[in-house]
Parts: sequence; structure tokens; C-alpha cells
Amino acid sequence: MSKYQKIYVLGAGAVGCFFGGMLARAKHDVTLIARVDRAEAINELGLEMDCKSFQEVIKVKASSDLSLLRDADLVLLSVKSPDTEKTIQDIASVLPSHAVILSLQNGVANTQIASGLISNPIYPAVVYVAAGMNGHRTMKHHGRGELLVGSLQEITPPDQEKLAGICALFESSGIPCAITAQIKRDMWLKFLVNCSYNGISGIGQITYGEMVRVPEIIQQIDGITHEFIKIAALEGVLISEAEGREANELIASTMVTQRSSTAQDLARGKKTEIDFLNGYIVQLAKKYGVEVPYNQSVYALIKMLERAQHN
Repeated sequence: MSKYQKIYVLGAGAVGCFFGGMLARAKHDVTLIARVDRAEAINELGLEMDCKSFQEVIKVKASSDLSLLRDADLVLLSVKSPDTEKTIQDIASVLPSHAVILSLQNGVANTQIASGLISNPIYPAVVYVAAGMNGHRTMKHHGRGELLVGSLQEITPPDQEKLAGICALFESSGIPCAITAQIKRDMWLKFLVNCSYNGISGIGQITYGEMVRVPEIIQQIDGITHEFIKIAALEGVLISEAEGREANELIASTMVTQRSSTAQDLARGKKTEIDFLNGYIVQLAKKYGVEVPYNQSVYALIKMLERAQHN
């Protein structure tokens, strides 16, 4: 029997609904923590999962009540990066000390932010899934759906046990999951993909497949990648140009119909995660005295679009 009996998904967007839905489909005890309107819709009609390999309506609990987390064994943290600090502060007095938090978020800073606010075990996951929400209760899956998990510190025997339990839980639910000893590097490779695709997809409201058919966008992605690799090296993460190119090309071929979460946020008039993506590269570049014009241009244009929506 899994040690993770009570599972809460904190942030029922596309990623949270995909992984939470897959766990619930495998009959695990899952509760999605969502805004009131989404929770009501899912409770009334179920979570519709329109996946590449199946289409089903999944019965899963949903609520907006954070006090429910008092009996949590595992929390899947899938709120937007700008909401991490407030979310952790909101649950800190409720969450039992044994509960494990797994971050399914974009960017590379969320685990450190959360660890500074709560003493529970917190592990990062590298998430590769293309998904979006249609309305309040339909999750549309565009491709992939696997996880890498690990610890930003040296993996201890208790860490290994917890991580192995997490992998077993996901594997039992049809989700490939593996422990990696180089989670920081894997996070940065995924972070590269986010910086290369999310902002541009948002600016053009286009899919990844459409992006790579435009030579000028390929040039922009190459420039972002070159700058990113320089910053990663200054942060102690060595990624070759060939590795960066391979990671970017793999995303374009396996998530052809995906519009980025940044594009989805802008389309809904919501604030994006750009400060934690290209904006974070810009912030680190200032720290090191390095110029990153390709990342800066994407960051500036997304900030312009955000501001235009709220004027």
C-alpha cells in the first residue's frame, strides 16, 4: 500500500488536472484544490479528460477549502509561480509535518521559495506534458506526460524512500516517473524549453508546431538558447549548444499542437509567469553583468501585453 494515501493537488489548472486526474483514474484518493467555480463544476459533472489515448469523465473530489490539507500525505504544487509564496504561507499552519510537497511548476526558483517558508520535505519535478483547460472541467491533452523527480540537495536514504514512493504512485497510474541524481540540470534543461517557447507562443498566440515553421522564430529561439546557456554556466549548470538544440527540437516534435501556458494566460487576460521564465534570465544577467537581448525582448513584449490587458 502506498504511503501517500491522501493526495491534494494545489492548483487545478491543466497540469494539476492532468496528473491529479490520472491518479484519480487509478482510484487513488485525490482532491483538487481549485477556485470555487471550477471546484463546483468538477464536483457536479466530473473532470473530463480528453487525452491522446483515452477520453473519459473522471470522478474526483474538488474544493476551494485549504483547511482540508490537514490530513495530506502528498501535495502536488501546481499553482503559477507568482503564487508560490502566498500559497505556501496559506497552508503552512494547516499542513501536517509528515506531508511531502512535490513541485510541478515551471521555472527553477519555486522549490527554494517554498523551502524558505515551510519545513516539510519539498522536492522538484521536471514536468513534460502538453495540456490546456477548455472551460472549468475539460482537460485537453496534447502530448507526453512524464516526470523526473529528485532533490536539490544530496539524496539521503529518507529522500530516496520518499521519492521511490512518489514514482511508484505515478507509475501505478500510467505516468512514467523516474528519480534523477541531476535534478538541477534537468530542471534547467526544461527551463530552457520554457524560455524558448512560452513567451513567443504567447506573443503570437500560436502553437509550437507553427513556431518552428517560421525561420525568423527559429533564429530567435537560437538567440535565446545561446544567452540561456551562458547564464546557466554562471549558475553552475553546464549545457552544451547541441544539448540545448536537441531539447528545443524535441519539444517542437512532441508537442506540436500545444499553445504555451503563457499564451493561455494572456488569452484569458491573466498575469503570466514571465517573471519566472525569461524575466528570471534577465534578472540573473543583470547580476552577472551580461547582456541578454533576445531574452530581454521576449520579456519586454510579454510585460507590454500584460499591461495592455489591465489598462
